[in-house]
Amino acid sequence: MKVTNVEKKEKSTVELTIQVEAQEFEDAVQKAYLKNRAHISVPGFRKGKAPRKIIEGMYGSGVFYEDAINIVYPGAYEEAVKEQGLDDVGYPQTEVVEVGKEGFTFKALVSVRPEVKLGQYKGLTAPKAEPAVTDEDIENELKPYITRATRLVSVDREAQNGDTAVIDFEGFDNGVAFEGGKGENYSLELGSGSFVPGFEEQIVGLKAGDEKELNITFPEDYVPDLAGKAVIFKVKVKEVKEHQAPVVDDEFAKDVSEFETLEEFKKSLGDKLLDSKTKSAQQEYENAVIEQLVGNMEADIPDAMVEVQLDKLMEDFSMRLSNQGMKMEDYLAMMGATPESMRASARPTAQRQVEVDLALTAVADAESITISDEELEEELKKIAEEYKLELDEVKRAIPVEDMKRDLRLRKASELVMAEAKVGEAPKKEEAEEKPKKTTRKKKAESAEGEEAAAEEKPKKTTRKKKAEEAEEPKAE
Repeated sequence: MKVTNVEKKEKSTVELTIQVEAQEFEDAVQKAYLKNRAHISVPGFRKGKAPRKIIEGMYGSGVFYEDAINIVYPGAYEEAVKEQGLDDVGYPQTEVVEVGKEGFTFKALVSVRPEVKLGQYKGLTAPKAEPAVTDEDIENELKPYITRATRLVSVDREAQNGDTAVIDFEGFDNGVAFEGGKGENYSLELGSGSFVPGFEEQIVGLKAGDEKELNITFPEDYVPDLAGKAVIFKVKVKEVKEHQAPVVDDEFAKDVSEFETLEEFKKSLGDKLLDSKTKSAQQEYENAVIEQLVGNMEADIPDAMVEVQLDKLMEDFSMRLSNQGMKMEDYLAMMGATPESMRASARPTAQRQVEVDLALTAVADAESITISDEELEEELKKIAEEYKLELDEVKRAIPVEDMKRDLRLRKASELVMAEAKVGEAPKKEEAEEKPKKTTRKKKAESAEGEEAAAEEKPKKTTRKKKAEEAEEPKAE
């Protein structure tokens, strides 16, 4: 293998022209022949026993070229990238230029880790909310407990909206009962809109024992047999029930919590809510600081780098679904989505994660941040304790370099946050005056996307694996 040409391209890509010489290619062709001969039938020879020259004579001299290229090109690509000292970060795009007995030549467009101009990373400012909990907030926290303790109680009065009427009913179309129009002892919450328009409204005002014929016209978009038809429902009310909320007092607190008094219970709810709001405010503050860090960075990010991170997001999500007993295809069908639409919706998050990764790596480089063996060991012990695993199990499961890299980025993030201050964010006009080379796309808008962007770090696969997973070049 030899690299005959190196050309820098846009968006942090480098095009390599790589030549695989005659003997190396011949060895690959021979391997392709040995691999395929058992599947080729040649008259006069037992299957799998036909000489290579006979097969090439029948099907052409290039019959094994495509397989030979696929055999030799991943190693040639990996060697070429290593020789040129390139830090490849994505799947290569390849194109066969020439192939024959003299060997073959192909071009590989390599996505390399972009050069990052960091910009300001110390003394960043962002606003931070001062969380507070009001009496109204606490009352809202109480509502789910009250709802769960609310009981349906039978009442001797006319039914009102919000009540539940227990009814028997049957529907008739021109005097003939129609399928699906009958029910007995059905509990219908009035005002819920669960029955066709006009049905629940005509139950309001009836008492237990009352019977009534309801005139109902089905909507035009109803099932074909009944769409737009005027029918009659014969209804008998058997019981009327109202929602009876509990008295919210000390006894209520004892029933729904571990506290003896309502005051203690409310204080606990308030403390938990304040803690939640405090954590949320801190997370929003940290996100805003990291947003500035990324905004100050200049980097020409290759598309393939985002694609690699997007693949990781898809793999992680698929694994989470699998752990819940669901297949990705079933999830997509349930959501009315496609793999393509799902990737498109996740792309901003993948873009964001790549940007954060590049920015924090640049900070770690600028500060010469390193991870000692002692720090690595301590982190592995924490993971083992958290997941109740043996330390050796954790060490076997997590690549050392990946762990060191994640710890290094965590240290960089902690440094940026330690140097940051609460205050007004820089004005947008000031930010827009700075030159930008970053190929940044729209940011993830959800809180979940922002949190994932701040925490997820792309994992680097080996070059050989990248080469093998990329689209294989085909002989022309």
